[in-house]
Amino acid sequence: MSGTRPPRLSIIVPCLNEAESIEYALDALAPLRARSAEVIVVDGGSADGTPDIAERGADLVVRSERGRAIQMNRGAACARGEILLFLHADTRLPQQADALVIDGLARTGRAWGRFDVRLAGTHLLFPVIGAAMNVRSRLTGIATGDQAIFVERTLFQRVGGYPPIGLMEDLALSAMLKKHGPPLCLQAKVDTSARRWEKHGVVRTMVLMWRLRLAYRLGANPDELAMRYAPHR
Repeated sequence: MSGTRPPRLSIIVPCLNEAESIEYALDALAPLRARSAEVIVVDGGSADGTPDIAERGADLVVRSERGRAIQMNRGAACARGEILLFLHADTRLPQQADALVIDGLARTGRAWGRFDVRLAGTHLLFPVIGAAMNVRSRLTGIATGDQAIFVERTLFQRVGGYPPIGLMEDLALSAMLKKHGPPLCLQAKVDTSARRWEKHGVVRTMVLMWRLRLAYRLGANPDELAMRYAPHR
């Protein structure tokens, strides 16, 4: 990122032991950095050299306690941008993501939003699953982390950031943001890795996610749900 003017957009990437993929992830963000977006990598204690690799492609690499919510809050606290975008290390933004977010929020007067998602893989169910995720999000106003949630920094601070829970932190944040207005649902798609689906079985993983979300809505402890989900994360 060049110049001293604060960026409009800060992209926050939480990661843990992503040495094999973090360089590729940051290379994909290089065009956005060239257009003055800020990229912050927040490492949760990797043992494979991820932070050292990330130094070459990020504006800032931050060490943090492990935990996606904790890491994203840590990155947000360091961010200089007016808008925060939270991006999983295995998710790729569309080429003009910065303009889509900045112009979209300005045009609609909304303060937060997300992208549509597409699962990167060849399984016949992946397009169906991705479409279902997008429709559900539009109907409920709730977004998942795979959809690259973005939010004006002032609103993120007002709601207190991500709740420090072990799982479903994205749903909890969405619910709080939704109280301040509906999300901007961008039709442009992010491509997110389907590696956990392919590794553990597509149908099995889909059923597990349904069960975990249902349990969360019924009041189950998110930290206990995180333990059940840990082998799939």
